[in-house]
Amino acid sequence: MKTLIKEFLFILFALLAAPFSLLYFLLTLVINKNDSIAFFSQLLSLLPGKIGAYFRAGFYRFTLKHCSKDAVISFATLFSQQNTSIASGVYIGPQCNIGMCSIGENVLLGSGVHVMSGAKQHNFDAVDVPIRNQGGTYEKVTIGKNSWVGNGALIMADIGENCVVAAGSVVIKPVANNAIVAGNPAKVIKTRQ
Repeated sequence: MKTLIKEFLFILFALLAAPFSLLYFLLTLVINKNDSIAFFSQLLSLLPGKIGAYFRAGFYRFTLKHCSKDAVISFATLFSQQNTSIASGVYIGPQCNIGMCSIGENVLLGSGVHVMSGAKQHNFDAVDVPIRNQGGTYEKVTIGKNSWVGNGALIMADIGENCVVAAGSVVIKPVANNAIVAGNPAKVIKTRQ
């Protein structure tokens, strides 16, 4: 019965979010998808509680590259890139900033986690050119299934499956499967077996 009620809620909130999804697609005719997703992300991030989480999942199911209907996207979480995938069972805590990434099944992101679109978003070699005019490249970051990223972590590189990233860690290099990492920069402190 509980599963049936949840399925009904997933459908209901997808329908309730449909006007916003339609507006998103209309807006992408005028501005690029990333600017459009950022606009709606900021707007919808302010809906509180479970209703807000269901509404955001209903919207992102149709606007991100992929978003599972059962994803929990908490209050004040922002997305900046449309090319983002969120698998089943994912929990994204409050006040996260999510760039271009692929988040695997059953991943938990604590509050205030920042997943950037790689570590090369900004070039800064030329001192005679403002940094904002030097460009950069976005890379899709992957967080492997069944991983947990603690509060306030900064993620700029891939994280393997079954990993734990301690709160406040700064991940600048890929993390192997089953690793527990901590620190700035994040280093392996233990391996899960």
